[in-house]
Amino acid sequence: MSEKEVKNETKQTQPSQQDQPKIDIKKLVSIVPPASELKKKTKVLKEKRIRIKFDESLPEGASKVPKDLARMLGIKEGDKIEIVVAGRKKFIFTALIIEESGVNYVYVYPEELREKGVADNSIATIRKHSG
Repeated sequence: MSEKEVKNETKQTQPSQQDQPKIDIKKLVSIVPPASELKKKTKVLKEKRIRIKFDESLPEGASKVPKDLARMLGIKEGDKIEIVVAGRKKFIFTALIIEESGVNYVYVYPEELREKGVADNSIATIRKHSG
């Protein structure tokens, strides 16, 4: 066989570039998520500033927490919560989840708070009790 015949045979056995369909790069890239999505973490709040409302109808040591606020802080029905007023006065209550929407108010049993000098509608910090 001559060199020309060998070249012709190799050309016929190897598929040419034009015969293969081109791969669409945009389709491949759309499968890969962006880097910001790979490292994305949900932000979980540990504490939140709220206003305290007095509710005489509550049993002693109980507080009503709106469901939106409870979901944000990871509080479930019956969990202990800490309410800290002015960074000094700490109170521990049992959480009762209520269907009310909103995240700015928590209703508490007032007697213990009144004894310590905390007024209705005071600003405080709420968090899940760690102990």
